[in-house]
Amino acid sequence: MIRILSHHEAKSVLTRRAARLDEAEEVVRPILRRVAAEGDKAVREFARKFDDLGDDPLLVPEASLAGAAARLSPEIRAAIDTATHNIREFAREQLPKPYFREFSSGRKLGQIVRPLAAVGCYIPSGRYPLPSTLLMTAVLAQEAGVPDIVIASPKPTDEILGAAHLLGLRQVFRLGGAQAIAAMAYGTESVPRVDRVVGPGNIYVAAAKKLLAGEVGIDFVAGPTEIVILTAGGNASVIAADMLAQAEHDVDATALLITTSEALARGVQAALDEQLRTLPTADVARQSIDCNGAIILVPDLQTGVALTNEFAPEHLSLHDASLLDQIRNAGTVFLGEHSPESAGDYAAGPSHVLPTSGMSRLRGGLSAADFVKVIAIQELSSKALQELSPAITALARAEGLEAHARAVEVRSVN
Repeated sequence: MIRILSHHEAKSVLTRRAARLDEAEEVVRPILRRVAAEGDKAVREFARKFDDLGDDPLLVPEASLAGAAARLSPEIRAAIDTATHNIREFAREQLPKPYFREFSSGRKLGQIVRPLAAVGCYIPSGRYPLPSTLLMTAVLAQEAGVPDIVIASPKPTDEILGAAHLLGLRQVFRLGGAQAIAAMAYGTESVPRVDRVVGPGNIYVAAAKKLLAGEVGIDFVAGPTEIVILTAGGNASVIAADMLAQAEHDVDATALLITTSEALARGVQAALDEQLRTLPTADVARQSIDCNGAIILVPDLQTGVALTNEFAPEHLSLHDASLLDQIRNAGTVFLGEHSPESAGDYAAGPSHVLPTSGMSRLRGGLSAADFVKVIAIQELSSKALQELSPAITALARAEGLEAHARAVEVRSVN
């Protein structure tokens, strides 16, 4: 049964268990070294060992992608179309805009926006194959204008392969784990080298991304998924369902309710037990709820907001929209009782690839802006440079960089 704690006792659940990345890194390091040295030979060996690849080609043939798309049910195809439309629509709004204008007389400044040349999208396909993650990564890259998109998935289902075909993606590899991240980071005979790798994965994928972060760009090192629901009231059955939607992902997932209402706390506690009795994923969800979940009673919503910002959750369900201005740390926010986290996972529009483990203190979720470079432009007239000259030369000489100062002064002579 889920624990009900006072806000004084909340420290135990607000302090996450440290991910055992050190152990995973020791397993992953030799895999990375071998892929860097041996390319496809090592990748195929690891794919046979860990993913039962057999003699299938690493690259999924286009005919297989088309065949998978043809086998999709009308319901799944319609769902993919709806989600893709909404993700594209939101992604376009996320992109930074180019501009070039005069800020002061003769001082023109601006920016150009250029897509990355190649990105790799890692799509989990273990216990829960995630075609939604294909949409939540590759569609953003497409909207950013990335010309070369590589997909890696260890055991892709028809839904994953079919979605790739519907998006026009052709570089889909049967690859998983650390070897997939290494192949995309270093490049092999078959797998193109990419500029950035994005997407969630298990602890070995996370360890590989961490170790290769200097070799390739990454989104973030993700840990177990998490949600905080902050509310003074509401429907206990609805809140319990939202908590279980998170808990069923992983036994290490965290689902927290922060509330001022003891009656709601008791109601949610009972609703969780009732819903777990019929939940097909109860073996996972119950462990998550019992070990990592909690209901935290707070004296007022201001205390709840402070605890929420301290925890910096991946997902935040905020029933009272008036509190939004006080939220500083969250991967994504679901406002109101009719905005379940499930909507964000699949079809609302924003990407479900989000920072975990407190990393929402530093950034929000994956965005189309993660797939572009913003390059500043500077153009000065002779008069504008003259006006800036005293500031430039004074700072340059204060730093002992005489040539910097002279590079300005020589222009006033000639």
